[in-house]
Amino acid sequence: MSEVPSIRQVPRWHIVGRKNSGKTTLVCELVQQLTDRGVKVATIKHTHHQHELDTPGKDSHKHRESGAAGVGILSAQMTAAFVPVQRDEDEAVRYARFNVMFSDCDIILVEGDLHATAKRIEVWRAANNPQPYAIEHRNIDVLITDDERPSELPSSCDVLPRADLSPLLDRLAQTSE
Repeated sequence: MSEVPSIRQVPRWHIVGRKNSGKTTLVCELVQQLTDRGVKVATIKHTHHQHELDTPGKDSHKHRESGAAGVGILSAQMTAAFVPVQRDEDEAVRYARFNVMFSDCDIILVEGDLHATAKRIEVWRAANNPQPYAIEHRNIDVLITDDERPSELPSSCDVLPRADLSPLLDRLAQTSE
């Protein structure tokens, strides 16, 4: 009997920030620029909202409603999997599923999930909120902003410019090697 090969841990970075801080825009820019550098990037959109991801009435949704433990969709251009999970599952278990699916990628960027233990980048604009999350959540690794460094920010949090993503891209590319 052959042994199941172990899946390498794909580096995972979370892009966090308050509403309208520019998380989606930053993720899209990072994907484009990392891809231009030859880095293979996967993304995950984390949400707290409970909504249907599969389309009600479609065959795949009917399969799941019939009791299937997991449902996959395979087409000529796209593959998707719908696997019901308990929200209170351990973080490692939740993201391990994606690690398997994205094992051929160099890096995974997650939009959201402030409480993740993986590396986190906060997008912050003083115009939207006077204080970044990084003041309270001291394990945020990088603050992306063009505003002045908040005095209460822990010294362990690097501040990188939003207007020039080169330093952040260099850091992400290094972790994906």
